[in-house]
Amino acid sequence: MKILIQTLITGAFAATALTVPSASAAVDNNETKTEAKKPKKITDRRDPNYVRCRSERVIGSLTKKKRICMTNAEWVVYTRTGSRDSNQFVEDMQTGLSSNN
Repeated sequence: MKILIQTLITGAFAATALTVPSASAAVDNNETKTEAKKPKKITDRRDPNYVRCRSERVIGSLTKKKRICMTNAEWVVYTRTGSRDSNQFVEDMQTGLSSNN
């Protein structure tokens, strides 16, 4: 019985040892494939897909800053949305004041 258990344990270790190198080889193959598929870095700052980052202060804190990173195209949408919302707010407040008179 003792020999059977030792044989099973030895077989399990051997099977594990044989599968580990193939798993690491698969990881190495995947890494080389992702490196090959990796797009080249965009260096043109005017490109719509160029990523820009900026820091904004966190409201209520004197020292905390939040870093926001978006592509140029996303920054355009972000700015237009903010401008549109603020203009709408100002218009709503002006019409509300003039209707009270």
